[in-house]
Amino acid sequence: MKFKISLSPLKKVLPYLSIILFLIVVIYTSYLYYQNSKLVGERDQSIATIQKISSELNTLKTQDPYKTNSELKKEIEDIQKTFSLAVSTYESLLDLETPPKNIKGLDELFANILVLLGKRDYTEAVKKLSELSIKIREEQTKIATAVIIPQNIPVSNTTPESGYSRQKVTTEAGDFQVDIIAADLSSTRIIVDTASDSTCVNDCPVLPLATYVSRSGAYAGVNGSYFCPATYPTCSDKTNSFDTLLMNKNKTWFNSDNNVYSTNPGVVFEGSRVNFVSAVSQVGRDTGIDGMISNYPLLVSGSNISFGGDDDPKKGSKGARSFVANKGSIVYIGVVHNATVAESARVMRALGMENALNLDNGGSTALWSGGYKVGPGRNIPNVILFVKK
Repeated sequence: MKFKISLSPLKKVLPYLSIILFLIVVIYTSYLYYQNSKLVGERDQSIATIQKISSELNTLKTQDPYKTNSELKKEIEDIQKTFSLAVSTYESLLDLETPPKNIKGLDELFANILVLLGKRDYTEAVKKLSELSIKIREEQTKIATAVIIPQNIPVSNTTPESGYSRQKVTTEAGDFQVDIIAADLSSTRIIVDTASDSTCVNDCPVLPLATYVSRSGAYAGVNGSYFCPATYPTCSDKTNSFDTLLMNKNKTWFNSDNNVYSTNPGVVFEGSRVNFVSAVSQVGRDTGIDGMISNYPLLVSGSNISFGGDDDPKKGSKGARSFVANKGSIVYIGVVHNATVAESARVMRALGMENALNLDNGGSTALWSGGYKVGPGRNIPNVILFVKK
């Protein structure tokens, strides 16, 4: 059988096939053009990016990195130097105001310095800070020279055998008024009291000396170790804390793990004995003692002066200097007035002390014997107390 193919139907659809083929060609060509345009756009964008990076690289190449780093380093050093000087000056200003004194103009000058720091004008700020420091020293000198030892105070280089005495002590560095309290260890127990129940590193409790005396039934007391007052900018993250070793009346050791200050001197009270050490690393953690406190510097050791001065301006300025000292089994607490720390050491030797340790001073200075003999000063975190056995 033969088949016969008719072309009539193909002739009818052929025009449509041609149109469809044309459309396919147009669409494919458009797709290729789009893809090519996209690649060209991406290429142009890449070229622009490369050109930008190249330009930035050329800019970096033309810069002097050593000069840039040096300028940045100098600015940082200026900030650190000026900030440290500002803080130190401000704290000296605070000490000058404790108790409040007439310092009108000094606080205004410091406020102007803060404005200069805000403008990053470090050169002028340092200049003004130097001027303020000079003015503060002048004010300190005025205060020191204005302190006159009353005529009715007895002149004596002999320590009292017991109780409280106010006397004028003569040394090779001049005459000094001294408030001093003596306690025989045969009849007095010496304890160290703290406002906190354990080691505290920030926002720590503090109390006035009178409160410590009252709650422990003591008959005398003196302020204790250096600490960070809330008013000091450098104490913002360690308010009212202290770093040195201490054991309080409750047999709790403070800052026992702090080895940074293990070379500081201290004093141990135990029954009828008192022991001054040149470094608290020599002290164990015995809770059989009555108390222990560390501070610096050691003024006298073995009847010889241990501190003759250093470059610390605070130790070198005139002020009230608290101390704890001994002659055999008699322990003394007190305050040397209008003296540098080195002059306080001379007073201790003139009084015949075998050993003497400097305590906190400035705005913290406080001495109690039937009432405040010096102070009350600011609230403090620890004290030394005399309690009748």
